[in-house]
Amino acid sequence: MRKNLCNYLYYIIMRNIVLVSLCFICMTSCNRKPDVQWVVSTPEYSWKIQNSDSIEFAKGNKFDVEVDVANPLQTIDGFGSCFNELGWTSLSALNEADREHIMKELFAPGVGANFTICRMPLGANDFSRDWYSYNETEGDFEMKNFSIANDRETLIPFIKNALKHNPDVRVWASPWSPPTWMKENKHYACRPLNDPYFDLSFSNGMRPEQERAEGLNMFIQNDAYFKAYALYFARFVEAYRKENINIAMVMPQNEFNSCQPFPSCTWTAAGLNTFVGKYLGPQMQALGVELMFGTMERPNHLLVDTLLKDPQSSKYIKGVGFQWAGKESIGAIHKNYPSMKLYQTEQECGNGKNDWRHCQYAWSLMKHYLRNGVNVYNYWNTSLEEGGMSRWGWRQNSLVTVNAKEKTYKFTCEYYLLKHLSHYVRGGAVFLPVSGTSDNVLAFKNADGSYVVVIYNEKNTRAKQTVKIGDSIISVSLQPDSFNTIVIKSR
Repeated sequence: MRKNLCNYLYYIIMRNIVLVSLCFICMTSCNRKPDVQWVVSTPEYSWKIQNSDSIEFAKGNKFDVEVDVANPLQTIDGFGSCFNELGWTSLSALNEADREHIMKELFAPGVGANFTICRMPLGANDFSRDWYSYNETEGDFEMKNFSIANDRETLIPFIKNALKHNPDVRVWASPWSPPTWMKENKHYACRPLNDPYFDLSFSNGMRPEQERAEGLNMFIQNDAYFKAYALYFARFVEAYRKENINIAMVMPQNEFNSCQPFPSCTWTAAGLNTFVGKYLGPQMQALGVELMFGTMERPNHLLVDTLLKDPQSSKYIKGVGFQWAGKESIGAIHKNYPSMKLYQTEQECGNGKNDWRHCQYAWSLMKHYLRNGVNVYNYWNTSLEEGGMSRWGWRQNSLVTVNAKEKTYKFTCEYYLLKHLSHYVRGGAVFLPVSGTSDNVLAFKNADGSYVVVIYNEKNTRAKQTVKIGDSIISVSLQPDSFNTIVIKSR
């Protein structure tokens, strides 16, 4: 009897010890804070790591904004910039160690910007050294004189350097102008350099009778020319493959509505529809290269519809690229074609000052494009010499500025803003809806389950922001006029 009682008491004691231990483990686990990272950039400093212990984890149902984790939107394929000639010539003014440091910061996985998708021009553009095409031999419909010799001096080493740091960078291309002999005005541009927005000490050599206007087909609308131009694209892809550079995707024309004093070519939507559906589409499909429509720079989505509703062209088009005023048409395309892949192809370029004011504007562009469904966000100039002057007298911003005389460089505030997203938001992440009292919050969920929340405090005073993400509510005190990225990982 006494032995049975002792055994029973021992059982009760041990059971309670186990229950208490389990409760303690549970309480410890439940009270454990998630792993949090926090980085801040302001006009005074960039990319400052903050003490995440100052982030409070609140309880209850009071918060300023809520991240809707249950209804993810588009998948983010990646971020990037452009390989253009003045980007490489500016970087080449630096010593090799500094240049390699910049390229590693831009492209090496896990280091800096994590760029994975970048654009390149197919021939000359507004930030090339001068006008050129891959074949200026008039009447060479068979492309016997096709050559990428010019690119071996600039674009090819630029791209190969990036691939050295990240072999998985995807490169896509679009032309600013076809060879001049394929154009009705026989000139690389569409109008003279007579706009006070540009430096008028520059010239493009255009004669008055060569000037044209938007809404016209400057490309010669003839079967032989269409075939030759599609072959021109194919030779470009093949030549770059021989350089061990894979062109993943092309777009048929940069800003086909824009009549510019630098390399450009206006098309009608109907003209592009013919070229894409009957010529370029089949040629690229045969080479295993994706084709997207763009770049679209007007607020009229019906220009895109011309091709997307055409049974011939639409079967080749895998997505649409938008830039500048095209941002006003992206919403309609996303609504009408919700499964269509969308690229933001060129962030608006600024004026060469690389100031905080344009950085704030860049934030508004990021919000607009991401909220309207883009899968890819591309910056334009990777690097320029200080002042950002182009061959055609246009000053623009860049991610890196170079003082060629002193052989020094710096990353701009727009670089750090882009890095606030691209460093943490990985390919395969999903964009998450956000609701509440603030319009300055973007949120993402990575494939590993981590959440990335980017917040801009536009006020000139500290501001407290409370954000609900799933079962967590975080409360953070934000510096005045600051961009903040907070990454939340479950332990």
